[in-house]
Amino acid sequence: MSLKEILPGKLGFGTAPLGNMFRAIPDDEAGATVEAAWNQGVRYYDTAPFYGAGLAESRLGKVLSTKPRDAYVLSTKVGRVILDEVEEGARDLGEKGGIFEHGNPNKIVHEWTAEATERSIEDSLKRLGTDRLDIVWVHDIAQDFHGDAWLNKFEEARTGAFRVLSRLRDEGVIKGWGLGVNKTEPIELTLELDEPQPDGFLLAGRYSLLDHEHALQRLLPMAQEQNVDMVVGGPYSSGILAGGTHFEYQKAPAEILEKVSRLKALTQMHGISIKAAALQFSLAHPVAAAVIPGATRPSRIAEDTAALNETVPAAFWTDLRAAGLVSSAAPLPNNA
Repeated sequence: MSLKEILPGKLGFGTAPLGNMFRAIPDDEAGATVEAAWNQGVRYYDTAPFYGAGLAESRLGKVLSTKPRDAYVLSTKVGRVILDEVEEGARDLGEKGGIFEHGNPNKIVHEWTAEATERSIEDSLKRLGTDRLDIVWVHDIAQDFHGDAWLNKFEEARTGAFRVLSRLRDEGVIKGWGLGVNKTEPIELTLELDEPQPDGFLLAGRYSLLDHEHALQRLLPMAQEQNVDMVVGGPYSSGILAGGTHFEYQKAPAEILEKVSRLKALTQMHGISIKAAALQFSLAHPVAAAVIPGATRPSRIAEDTAALNETVPAAFWTDLRAAGLVSSAAPLPNNA
């Protein structure tokens, strides 16, 4: 089953910020944000054990467990098992540094074996307060967390998580599975395999207004050829396209700030929001099934919904292309 058949709409909710990404968020604010997403009609929710060492899943589950289970689609991820014991010292998260330093202090085991995959799913179901998952992503088997050792992690997942998730899909326990990563190479490698075949992938940060060239070169043509759909994560590039200061989970460098300034000037000239440009750009590619911006404040959800439905004039996309702010190979809305 394709992701476009599974997912209930173009706009989902990414819950990484609910794991106290960058800052400590009060429980009531986190809960109110999920309720706001529900009230705005959002029916696809994505989470992961990694987000705050189980914190995002627990917060999401507290709200969703009060809703009819058949009314929404839920995805989480495997690759991290959260232990009861507390982590001693700083965590090694590769390029991501202290991204969840305000999350739960529980120790995280990074493992993609069959046994770890099954345990991860069981633990997620408990934290989420539900009896089933719709989609499961294999999380972060890529260079940003593992450097040159990422291929070893990929092989562990190929012989472990991939096979478990394929079996669960074939048994009807889940509707689909794929990779949830911040790099294109692991997905490309997976699409080159004869088996097992994923139903789609969640690509975070690599198909945004600020970063899409690389994905367009190999990955997206391969996905289109194989009818494999994409969920776009990080459409605001860690927040810089939504008024924040982070790009790639770090403080935005000068060249990114300069590009964002040019983008904002163009959106202002056409009287549209930069959020509308970001979301609608990410969804314009034929393989894009949904986009899942994150939020930690209830008001942000209404902004995202409005941005998705905002009328963006064709002239904006034409000017965006003419200004060299997007790749010449990137599909644009209105066939601009």
